[in-house]
Amino acid sequence: MQNLAQQVAALRPKDTIRGATLATPGSLERALSGLSAPIIYPLFMAEGWFTRRELPRRIAELGISARQLPPLGRDPALPEIIAQICIEAARNAGLSPDASDLILVAHGSRVARRSKDSAYDMAQALRGLTSFWRVRVALIEEPPFLHDIAAQSERGLILPFFALQAGHVEDDIPEALQQAGFRGPLLPPLGAQPVVPQLIARAIGNA
Repeated sequence: MQNLAQQVAALRPKDTIRGATLATPGSLERALSGLSAPIIYPLFMAEGWFTRRELPRRIAELGISARQLPPLGRDPALPEIIAQICIEAARNAGLSPDASDLILVAHGSRVARRSKDSAYDMAQALRGLTSFWRVRVALIEEPPFLHDIAAQSERGLILPFFALQAGHVEDDIPEALQQAGFRGPLLPPLGAQPVVPQLIARAIGNA
């Protein structure tokens, strides 16, 4: 997170850019210390409990008036960027998009049933922006599970619809693909794509 903040700061040298993680005690407080009316860019893939309740609650407890932007997964510029990334990745792997699957892997949740909505919305947008044979959504914690979707695919590529290279991306996704016998390219998660710092910097500038 701090590395990402530094990359965004390099693109916006006149602004104060800081990173924080809600899971680390005191991280958000330190990031907001001394700032007046800051802009918050949530590095989440979906609107949900963290962006709608927990983050606003913590900010309010600090007595700070902040402007919270839509999360990364809801950035309006994202569909075209993902389309370009996936088309280029398919061609680099020797895959013809019109004969290949594009599988978006999202977290899903048995509790927050709407957490997967961003992934399904993105898949629908990509169907209109790319020529992939099928654009499918697979989930980690609820059906349709990744190992089932991947087992139905003869060729294609996987894009983890995650903000960070950690947890599910490093362990659960490769394990599910191995279980399914899927041999197509596994791309870095969306949040680790080189274009993301520019995307965040642009959103901050527009705000």
